[in-house]
Amino acid sequence: MFERYYHDLHHFISRSIGCRDKAQDVVQEAYARVLASKQAESSSDGALGALLYTTAKNIVIDQYRQNKSRQYDNYEQLELAASRADEPEHRAAGRQSMNHLLELIDTLPPRSKEAFVLYKFDGLSHAEIAKQMGISINMVEKHIINAMVSCKKGMAARGGK
Repeated sequence: MFERYYHDLHHFISRSIGCRDKAQDVVQEAYARVLASKQAESSSDGALGALLYTTAKNIVIDQYRQNKSRQYDNYEQLELAASRADEPEHRAAGRQSMNHLLELIDTLPPRSKEAFVLYKFDGLSHAEIAKQMGISINMVEKHIINAMVSCKKGMAARGGK
């Protein structure tokens, strides 16, 4: 009865973890646990398959958790590299790009600018913007698209992203 599930379970676990050898270990461990449990004796064929799959998934989850916790066991070995974003020249470049983007937003047509700011900075939905501006949702979408295209072109012309 157990042989019936072996190949499918092995294939399922190897796809989940990406390694056939490790999957084989997991499947063998699942079989050992199920055989050792008292549930295996009283389970029907379908329930036995479900028990095997559940046990194997739980083993994978346990291994993942153990590996994650081991990553942080030895803090002395960690060498934390400073982010390049913290370097002065990168901060200055980021500030310049942001200033340029704000200048581009200021040059947008008034209605496009209003819709864009409400969407990007205030986080309003298209429907909320339409209601607030007294226009259709379709027009809101057009204003936002026009603003985004203008900003993207302006940033590309400057050499930014």
